[in-house]
Amino acid sequence: MLPASEVDAVVINEGRQHAERMLLNNGGDLGLLGSSKAYQQVWARDSMVCGLGLLLCANGEGRGVHRRSLETLRRFQSPLGKLPHNVGIANVVDPALIAHGGTLGSSSDVIVDTAHAGCVDNNLWYIIGHYFNYAVTGDKDFLTSSWESLERALLWLRYQDSNECGLLEVHEAMDWADLFANRYNVLYDNVLYYAAWKYMGLLASVLGKDANFYSINAVDVQRKINTVLWVGSESAKDWARISEERKEWVYTLKRIDTELVERPFYLPYVAFRDYADRFDTLGNLLAILFGVATQQQANKILDYIQGCGLNEPFPVQSLYPVLQSGDRDWRDYYRVRNLNQPHHYHNGGSWPFIGGFYVAALVQAGRQQEAAFQLGKLARMNYNEARGGWEFNEWHHGLSGRPMGYAGQSWSTAMYIVAQDAVERGCVAILGEKEG
Repeated sequence: MLPASEVDAVVINEGRQHAERMLLNNGGDLGLLGSSKAYQQVWARDSMVCGLGLLLCANGEGRGVHRRSLETLRRFQSPLGKLPHNVGIANVVDPALIAHGGTLGSSSDVIVDTAHAGCVDNNLWYIIGHYFNYAVTGDKDFLTSSWESLERALLWLRYQDSNECGLLEVHEAMDWADLFANRYNVLYDNVLYYAAWKYMGLLASVLGKDANFYSINAVDVQRKINTVLWVGSESAKDWARISEERKEWVYTLKRIDTELVERPFYLPYVAFRDYADRFDTLGNLLAILFGVATQQQANKILDYIQGCGLNEPFPVQSLYPVLQSGDRDWRDYYRVRNLNQPHHYHNGGSWPFIGGFYVAALVQAGRQQEAAFQLGKLARMNYNEARGGWEFNEWHHGLSGRPMGYAGQSWSTAMYIVAQDAVERGCVAILGEKEG
């Protein structure tokens, strides 16, 4: 592990070179694989998140890899518009698939995995990943060829709004936290839903199509996220409007206002007459980066991360406070493969890819000095001398900071690239609004 005193610009830039090399090496015929050590499939959410890093690689080397990921996902889109969770080659030995016999299957074909087939963020990131691609390449022909698929992806998402309230209703464990009890109106998914609507509007404009439908829905989702999931004066409740639009929300939101009064962060989910009072780091960071949060809200969120020490020892722990056995949202399946014990994995583990989003959010919020400091810590996190140097592990123990996942993780490398690039530029590339 690198001492803090040695994390200077040279080391940080060296980390980017290693990250780019490792990320590009994780590319394959089908697109970007989740890791060189495990998850050797094209994962919809992972590959699209990694598009942020791939499209920043030197000399445009990552563009072809990202495009292959998009093409593979489109090839295996269902008739109803659902994108696959992951697509891989059969008979590839993969330690992450131990529960499934160590491989995706016994045939010689490309296989669509069905272990978590209903995850809604596959479709969300697929739309966002197409925006990334256009924002960097300006490839209007590819966008044109993808438009029908994008419309079907969005339509499938709209059907996940089962009560037509304007927000997604998400089943338990049906997004990136696929072994965790977030559910119903989930922050993470609905922030991405806002981004998907917004980017569909921008892409529609590029193609000369009417963007109003998409833009109006984006504004509506943003407003409702702040109505349902933020507690405090920064988003005061319009009770007359709530009663008129969604009577089912009144009981739950009045209960939340009475019991919590205020919080310096978005709640992770609000369900039917139920809610969770804890800090979901990724969902809140994405709210900053995609523009759901105001500057005032962003400052509260980032101050809370600092105040609670969630950026210690490394940026950044995924959950606070962690869930313990006996808590209302504890599930026995958290013990599967020892993954979601307290301070592990989704239950408060530290993820380098979330650390990359954290650094980017600091830059977005105008906290350049703190972003540069946290980037140095992220470099230390990704470097493991005992294991041969730049490792870019999947996740680390939330308290000890020691690596506990698989090395060579694509989104750990990709989001390091994004973080380094954001600090160097003083802005977050790609997330700006690019129209034709």
